[in-house]
Amino acid sequence: MAMATLATPTSAMAATMRGTSPAPVAGSQVTAKSGSLGAFKSAQRGRCGELSRSVGSGSGSVSFRSQNLWSSVSVSASAASVKEAAPVKGGVEGEGKGKKKVMIIGGDGYCGWASALHLSKQGYEVAIVDNMCRRAFDEQLGLQTLTPIVSLSKRVKRWKAVSGKELAVYVGDICDFEFLEHAFKTFEPEAVVHFGEQRSAPYSMMDRNRAVFTQQNNVIGTINVMFAIKEFSPDCHLVKLGTMGEYGTPNIDIEEGFITITHNGRTDTLPYPKQAASFYHLSKVHDSHNIAFACKAWGIRATDLNQGVVYGVHTDETILHEELINRLDYDGIFGTALNRFCVQAAVGHPLTVYGKGGQTRGYLDIRDTVRCIEIACGNPANSGEFRVFNQFTEQFSVNELARLVTSAGEKLGIEVQTKSVPNPRVEAEEHYYNAKHTKLVELGLEPHVLGDALLDSLLNVAVQYKDRVDMDQILPAVSWKKISSVPKTVIKAE
Repeated sequence: MAMATLATPTSAMAATMRGTSPAPVAGSQVTAKSGSLGAFKSAQRGRCGELSRSVGSGSGSVSFRSQNLWSSVSVSASAASVKEAAPVKGGVEGEGKGKKKVMIIGGDGYCGWASALHLSKQGYEVAIVDNMCRRAFDEQLGLQTLTPIVSLSKRVKRWKAVSGKELAVYVGDICDFEFLEHAFKTFEPEAVVHFGEQRSAPYSMMDRNRAVFTQQNNVIGTINVMFAIKEFSPDCHLVKLGTMGEYGTPNIDIEEGFITITHNGRTDTLPYPKQAASFYHLSKVHDSHNIAFACKAWGIRATDLNQGVVYGVHTDETILHEELINRLDYDGIFGTALNRFCVQAAVGHPLTVYGKGGQTRGYLDIRDTVRCIEIACGNPANSGEFRVFNQFTEQFSVNELARLVTSAGEKLGIEVQTKSVPNPRVEAEEHYYNAKHTKLVELGLEPHVLGDALLDSLLNVAVQYKDRVDMDQILPAVSWKKISSVPKTVIKAE
């Protein structure tokens, strides 16, 4: 049976649970069966699931970090066992040059998992850092991914069996700096790809507790990552996933991060104005400002990838075995527009267009996401440079997506209908939108365009797993205007 090395609960954690200052961590180690990872994930689900009480109680005696029962967990998988990851000096040789050691925070998630496999296949030495919160959200809210995904430990072992390559895994919370310090000192990353944030705008708008959690988790987690780079890996390149939603929908062209302005006879190049439209998007704005400051003050190097809406499920790596399959969210909280539309078409539900449907955004294939990550890692920013790339390949309005899915469905013999539903968001439904996105193409990105073949593939995946669709989760359940201080419970009764 696979084994895992877990750090035991510490007096520091007990002190934090009491609301007092923690004592230094002893760091004693015990060896436990891999089933203990399930215990850790249960504890982590407690952190995510009980955050409403810890934020909303008003007592202030329990912090988010207090829900972690271990200060660190480090797992490195092989075909036969799971063992503690040990530091490895230097990069992995491949294709004529040394490949970097890349830490992927949020590596069990939608974009993170696909990126971890892609970089591993390209010869990078990869470590996944994850607190399993994304899986906990599903249990908390009564949701499930359309595609059945196995546990992270099974995923990692399967990748070893299929590819011969190992992935180091650190299960823990980056809001716990002691855990993050352990991961950095053990793995010694040369690049950090940071996906590890609560990434749903609707989730952040459910209630006050989840709004606070989103901002605290995302902003403090990113600050911890910056401090870890500064103190333990000062030459490490931070590749941070931002969002095109930071910009909003201005009535001028959206530049890549910066805009040159002439005002009262003086000219300067300044950060592009931000007009975020949810507490989630605002957390990303705060991240961008904090990272830009850290680059200037400390000389760290960072690339901020303002990513558009990602669609698709398969990459060249995830199709190698069913246990490597990526998640596909279709619900009203975590599902993105095109993925939701394909699932709705597959089960015969009308495509739900919010309001007038003129909302226009940048989109990209999941295969382009992983390639963009590879490009960013292979072309690091300079020391002290804060670099911004707009990461998307095409622009579509919601109505245009609905028409594309309708046409693709007809070719597969699926009758697709569309209906307008009241827009749960506060946003412009008809607007100008023209965003620049040339820098990644200049560095070698060859985009996958949204054509018939891709839509057919995505629709076929939706049809294949349509028996897993929960019809109660298709319609939007979160309203921007109705957000309340009262915690919202949407867990379904068994």
